Order: sequence, then structure tokens, then C-alpha cells
Amino acid sequence: MTRDNALFLDDSFPLPVDRPFTRSMALGAGLTDRRLGALVRDGCLRRSIESVYVPTQVPDGLDLRAETLLLVVPDGCFVCDETAAWLHGAPMAMAPNSHLEVPKVSYFRPADAGRLRNKLVTSGERTLTEDDLMEVRGILTTTPLRTALDLGRLRRRDQALAALDALLRLGVFTHEELLASIERFARQRGVVQLRWLVPLADGRAESAGESALRLRWYDAGLPRPQLQIEIVVDGKVVFRLDLGLEELLFAAEYDGVEWHSSDDQVEADDSRRGWLAEQRRWLIEVFGKANVHGFHQDADRRLAAAFQQAKATYGTRTFII
Repeated sequence: MTRDNALFLDDSFPLPVDRPFTRSMALGAGLTDRRLGALVRDGCLRRSIESVYVPTQVPDGLDLRAETLLLVVPDGCFVCDETAAWLHGAPMAMAPNSHLEVPKVSYFRPADAGRLRNKLVTSGERTLTEDDLMEVRGILTTTPLRTALDLGRLRRRDQALAALDALLRLGVFTHEELLASIERFARQRGVVQLRWLVPLADGRAESAGESALRLRWYDAGLPRPQLQIEIVVDGKVVFRLDLGLEELLFAAEYDGVEWHSSDDQVEADDSRRGWLAEQRRWLIEVFGKANVHGFHQDADRRLAAAFQQAKATYGTRTFII
């Protein structure tokens, strides 16, 4: 059956349509891999993690994520890294382009419990304290703070800063707690990166692209930026700029595909930025994925040049006859 252009399963489906199920459960109910693949392509099912299917009509949320993980995480294990961030509600911490493939589950055993080996998971052993773990809907997981610290030191720095930003954004630990936790990893893998990135972490970042753009800003040697700069008209906030220096009327914005690619979105962006340039004299530099990510990124160079231009033209932009 269909509703709002989505295809929904009905009672003729051989498994309950209000909860997730594994591939083995589906095969046991008489479905085949070919049929499962067709249902995914038709939009009746989605795959949130490896080997688990979710009927489209089941909304995402904490309960569903925990129920999904309960199907695949063995007893005596805890989830961590990207899987823990996903469970805690911080998908911005996921690896770049994770939406293009079904992610493996990251679960580990305590360091003295033996290593897990499974092609469907990212697994192994990890040393933690009791304070590093918590239970969420029956799933043992690293806390948001420990998850942030692990991703901040063990992932490449673009994803690492995005993860720190995303988990800090949850509001369950403070930036001071994050700073105070760095040295527990002294002489461990990734601690040098952690020391550099944690002071830059900011929960106001709203996308992984914004976090990466902020790294390019620092790579360009620019002063610490303000985030989510509010543009006020008649006492009401009408726009927010991703990051910049309000004292120079200089900002940088990241245009991700999800919110800045349709004709209507592009037109709205152009109108907003045109008004800011003409009426408020802002100099705004705009970046997309290719500018910020990859070997050929040019954001650091462009930011440095735009910053110099902002300083050089500030007087003429703000001069009133």
C-alpha cells in the first residue's frame, strides 16, 4: 500500500511490519535475498545497519535504533564509535558518504574478554572504565563523552571534528569536560590530534560540512570565527551565517547538497546573500563539497584571500555618504 508517495508493507508480509528484522529472520520466513533487495529498491524497506531491515512505515528514533542493535550485538559487548554516536542521536558524527552504503556496526568487548571477528562488524577490544559506559534501551554503549573522545582521536580530522561538534551539540556534557578528559589518553594513539581539535570543538556547527569548512578556516591561519552569526531585522533574526567575523562583515558558508541544491533553494540562497551584500555590506564566500573535501580542495586558499579582501575593503563597504 502507499501513503504520501511512500510504499508501505501490509498484513500480507510474512513478518511484523512495525519492527526491524534480520536477514536470517527474513529467510526463515520464506523471503529471499532477491525479494529483500527488490523491497529495498521499491522503498518498502530500508537498511539502517548491516544485516538488519526496517519497514519504511517505522519512524526513526531512539527506540528503533536500540531495537535494531539488540538484534545484532552479542551479550558482553558494547557499541562504540559511529554506532554509539548514531544511537545517541548524533548522525553528523558518521563517516563521510555513510548514507551511500549500509554501515557496519561498531561493537567491542572489554580489553580482557577476547577479540571479536565478524565481516559484518568493526570490532575488537578496547580498554574503558565503568564511567565510560552506559545503557540505552538495553544496549550497552560508550557514553557520548567517551564516544566523542574516541572519534576525535581515531578518525581523520574532518570527521573527527564533525564528531566532536555533533556529540557536544547533544548538550549532555560540556566543553570543559571534553577538555579535561584529553590527558587520560596521553601517549595513546591519536592524542596529538585530540589535543589540537578539542579546543576547536563547537556544538553550534549544524553539519559535517560546516565543521570541515571551519578546519579549512584555521588551516588558512584566520582568527577564531564566530558561528551561526545572527542577522537581525526589526528585532527579529531573519538569517544566520555559518561562520565568520562580524567585526569585518566577512562570512563563509557551506552549501551542502541536502539543503542547497534545488532551484528554489539556490534562488533563496542567492536572494539572501544578495540582500546581505547590498543592504548590510557583508562579504560572503560560499563553498561546496568539492571546495572543502578531497585532494583538490581550495577552501583554505580562498578563505585566506577573501579575508585579506574583507580587511582591505571594510572601510569602503561601510562608508556612508
